[in-house]
Amino acid sequence: MILILFFVLIATEILATEVLRQHFYNASRSMYYISSLTHVILSLWVWLLYFKVSTFDSFYDDPRHIWRLMALHATIFAITLPRIILIVFHFTGKLIRIRTGGHIRLLTNTGLVIMTLIFITLTLSALRGRFNFKTEHITIEIKDLHKDLEGLKIVQLSDLHLATFNHHKAKLQMVMEMVNSLKPDLLLNTGDFVTFGWREFDGNDTVLVKAHGKYGNYAVLGNHDFGIYHPDYTEADRKNSVLILENMIRKSGYQLLNDEFSKIKIGAASVAMIGVQTIGRHSHITYGDLQKTISGLDSADLKILLSHDPNHWEEAVRGKTDIDLTLAGHTHGMQMGIVTKKIRWSPAKYFYPHWNGLFIEGEQYHYVNRGLGVLGVPFRMWMPPEITVITLVKK
Repeated sequence: MILILFFVLIATEILATEVLRQHFYNASRSMYYISSLTHVILSLWVWLLYFKVSTFDSFYDDPRHIWRLMALHATIFAITLPRIILIVFHFTGKLIRIRTGGHIRLLTNTGLVIMTLIFITLTLSALRGRFNFKTEHITIEIKDLHKDLEGLKIVQLSDLHLATFNHHKAKLQMVMEMVNSLKPDLLLNTGDFVTFGWREFDGNDTVLVKAHGKYGNYAVLGNHDFGIYHPDYTEADRKNSVLILENMIRKSGYQLLNDEFSKIKIGAASVAMIGVQTIGRHSHITYGDLQKTISGLDSADLKILLSHDPNHWEEAVRGKTDIDLTLAGHTHGMQMGIVTKKIRWSPAKYFYPHWNGLFIEGEQYHYVNRGLGVLGVPFRMWMPPEITVITLVKK
């Protein structure tokens, strides 16, 4: 794949340079030199990332490598793909004018406009969108809620994908400060601390541990935490990575719930914290056995389930258990779409009916967090990273 990309980059360099020459050189020398200089600067950034990724010889899950991979993907979408669009528009115009010579300037200008809009949009999505943290405040009415749980404040984090914060640890520190300023009673994390392997944690346990809930921090593992996306891991490597990662999560201040539950007392009320593991790749996701997990659980005044993949709620929770509130993440809102007070849309809805927000069925509630980090590409297009604040009140 990296070799194919090399030839694609070479082709687009040559053809895009020729487009600029044919379109600007005789019409406007100043525009030609400006556009050519811009082209060269962007090309240097693309090639620098390409060679750093292709020659990297350390561990695949080194956070520096993951960051460079995402940055390379970003340049492909923000620079190379728009150049291909420009090339197609320009040479389509030349093909139409093949008998008379020249090209259709309107088509080339259209390609230039599209290319510029894509570049600006994706650049803003990378520089601002992925760190535009939003706090979502949700109030949930629980029937017959115990009086000592009235006003219980839950803060949910999800999908940190910690390589997101390579070179940006101050941003992660800021999030932890935001969490503490909310004064949560419970701090809950629904998984995907990393993307490929344990090395991505990169000492961030010392940052994560600074955020805490009054009655504790609880977490589960997401599918990425199991090392299944690491291209070099053997089965033994995956198991070892999970063990190391679990230790780091605990050092970050969380009690990890691996297909198990923990009961806590809040005043005279009891709260059951339940967690199931999520393993596998879409669309072959598997989950911990929820019925087995809760088989030893007696009555509790409130039952909260942490389950990374929102599709698990439909499969195993809704109407099949007496769990009051289920928290999930996983979707990222596909890192694109639109989220406003009146409009909430993402292409994620076609894969996950519950892709973000609160969903209610009878007396059971399901909340899906958009996540804090990014996956694959360092963009969030109108899909801001989320800190969820859930306040429980009596219905």
